Parts: sequence; structure tokens; C-alpha cells
Amino acid sequence: MDKNSELEKEIEQVRFKMYKCYLENPTDPCVIDVSTQLDTLLNKLDEEGK
Repeated sequence: MDKNSELEKEIEQVRFKMYKCYLENPTDPCVIDVSTQLDTLLNKLDEEGK
């Protein structure tokens, strides 16, 4: 598996975690924390794609 595929897999896992947090309690700070993690991963994927 190449580096981007591993990163994309991690992105999907974090995205799922964010959705789960949101569905359990949209006002939980967990949603913001996980969203920040997701943003970081998406930015990393974008940088590696350039």
C-alpha cells in the first residue's frame, strides 16, 4: 500500500470517528478535536499531492 493510500485510509477512519461523535452529541468538544485532526490529515494529503 502506498503512502497516500495509507493516509486516505486514516482520513476515512478519522472522518467516521467525527461523524460518530457528532451523532452522539453535536455540542461535544470531541467533534472539534476530531475535526481538527481531520483537517490536519487532509492538509497533509493535499501537500503530498503537489
